[in-house]
Amino acid sequence: MAITRHASAHWEGDLKTGQGKLDTPQSGLMTGTRYGFNSRFGDEKGTNPEELIAAAHAACFTMALSAKLSEAGHPPQALDTKAAVELSMEGGPTISQIRLTTTARVDGLDATKFRAIADDAKQNCPVSKALSAVPISLDAQLLT
Repeated sequence: MAITRHASAHWEGDLKTGQGKLDTPQSGLMTGTRYGFNSRFGDEKGTNPEELIAAAHAACFTMALSAKLSEAGHPPQALDTKAAVELSMEGGPTISQIRLTTTARVDGLDATKFRAIADDAKQNCPVSKALSAVPISLDAQLLT
């Protein structure tokens, strides 16, 4: 059984002066969310594809890590993950790397075992798999 999620994008105008809006009709969380050249390549308010990829990757990895820790008998007390998606402009815009940084509060687990589980989650979360053409690094810290 497959699960399908939906989002839509609308754009008007040329690349640099045009504007777009994003919608996520199933959840309704994004309705007419602005995006454009200046929110992607500058400081204008609005979202951009790289920010959305970062959010998706942080969420997916964190859920995968929670599942793997729980499967290993160590359900986490808390997990916090940041994803940084780097857009290189050399040779044209390219996503050149993704850096995941996570901290975890987990009882009864040493740092070595935690790192192995975190690496497995990074390799096997669906978003990591989808983005496998991009180098993905992980800084995983077990908090005491």
